Amino acid sequence: MKALTRAARCTVAALPLLLAACNNSQDDGSAAAPTLLASTGQVTVKASSPVSHYAAARFADQVSFGATPALVAEIEKLGFEAWIDAQFALPVPHHDTSPVAHYDDQVRAQAEAANRYFENANLTAMIARPDQLRQRVVWAMSQWIVVSSNKVQEYATLTWINLLNDNAFGNYGALLRAVSTSPPMGVYLDNLSNRPKSDECPWCAPNENYSRELMQLFSLGVVKLNLDGSIQRDASNRPLETYTQQDVEAMTRAMTGWQMAKNVPRGDYTGFDGVLIPDPWTAAHDREAKTLLGTTIPAGQSTTQDMEAAIDVLMGHQNIAPFVSLRLIQHLVTSNPSPAYLRRVATVFRDNGKGVAGDMKAVLKAVLLDTEARKGDTLGADSLSFGKMREPVLWYTGMLRGMGCTAPLRWDATPEYPLPGIAKPSVQSPFMQSSVFSYYMPTDRAPGSNLLAPEQRLLNAEELSGRIGGYGMQTASRLSNAGCQVDPFIKALSSSPRAFIDLMSERYFRGAMPQTLRQNLQDLTATPNGNTPLEKTMPLLQYALATPYYGVIR
Repeated sequence: MKALTRAARCTVAALPLLLAACNNSQDDGSAAAPTLLASTGQVTVKASSPVSHYAAARFADQVSFGATPALVAEIEKLGFEAWIDAQFALPVPHHDTSPVAHYDDQVRAQAEAANRYFENANLTAMIARPDQLRQRVVWAMSQWIVVSSNKVQEYATLTWINLLNDNAFGNYGALLRAVSTSPPMGVYLDNLSNRPKSDECPWCAPNENYSRELMQLFSLGVVKLNLDGSIQRDASNRPLETYTQQDVEAMTRAMTGWQMAKNVPRGDYTGFDGVLIPDPWTAAHDREAKTLLGTTIPAGQSTTQDMEAAIDVLMGHQNIAPFVSLRLIQHLVTSNPSPAYLRRVATVFRDNGKGVAGDMKAVLKAVLLDTEARKGDTLGADSLSFGKMREPVLWYTGMLRGMGCTAPLRWDATPEYPLPGIAKPSVQSPFMQSSVFSYYMPTDRAPGSNLLAPEQRLLNAEELSGRIGGYGMQTASRLSNAGCQVDPFIKALSSSPRAFIDLMSERYFRGAMPQTLRQNLQDLTATPNGNTPLEKTMPLLQYALATPYYGVIR
């Protein structure tokens, strides 16, 4: 189409830098002027200076699965910190696991029904639950502390997600303890088979799978970090390793001796409830002294005492603060934070001001209220490299929430699959990672650039095709069954192109749709495709959301 000029040349896979180059909007989205708290690097907005609509919508992109008119209005009314406090105060939700507690996963129809329930429960929580900040943090944590239904049953994975819900706003050390005694994790990373070889059990063998990932992926990483995330190097400029193979072996020995409290026979998955318990067999746990990361764990301790001591070592390590802080910043605010931003957040992780390390409430406030996070609340004020790709799940849920949907879309049933399938991003199926390394690595960089841009790895041809014309968005029953309110968009387009563009700008572009995109949409409405009002409207909506103007959160 001739109308697809400049914006069409800016692909969804563009970097934040490219988006800035494409965006020549001059719309005024200025927010209330922030006041810097010099001691923390955070900002506060006085009650006499209300949060602007643009700033509230931008904040919604960082703390939820997509802006809605009600959410933006709530943030405008409460302000940033008060809204966060209100989210902290909401009850902790749990998935209902009973529908998948008993079934035979070797029977295709039963396995299919369990999978449908699992997928629907997860996406519905993202789209519709009011505790959006908790859900967004759980989604973030689940991408670096992985349990996947590709290995464990749906019941176990839902139980795992409930564990993350319980710990999302708690203490990171408590989270690592809960992870270490989680039945789903014990199965997923094989710690249940971790036993020391001894004269009493010559057939036993240590299993390093969990202990290695506990250090590499869940807490420390493989190279030593400064507080600002920069890598420590030796005199030859080689990165210093965080731990050695001897440390892995020591951690493995400290984590021996756990078992399920209840067996999990075929068809009954309730054994994944609760926590792992110490195996009463004395040979199951290595009771010798261990030296872990320079700290000696004394001999003669119990299974629980050794695990507690090992987590204390991790929580006291220099790496854990920048390691966890980077991941939270990347998932919520920007993929490539400045060293100063990372240092400020890591400082709060190390000490919340009361001598406590790992206080997630304090850390989340540090992430979201930092001056670097809030600078872009004034349109155009942030740097060209600031922001993050809208990963497939966030793109999908954001599209649906902007239309007021309350559930995910569903595919039509077929003779081969009699249950309607759940429409979801195929390259990022929630909680179905192919491995413990998740969908991408936090250290992935944009091709040809030194910018961290891990989400870009998922923006392939399959994902872009889905954004442009996938999900069956021109089927009225599919949208209505998901609770989507599409009539306002249809009526706006029927009224005038400008009315439709204004509505799109309000719902998806913070009321500041770039002029280039406005013109492209105006041109496209001159030659509409489709026979029905819905068929004319949805392609325009998906086209606008497939551009980098929406594809990057800035």
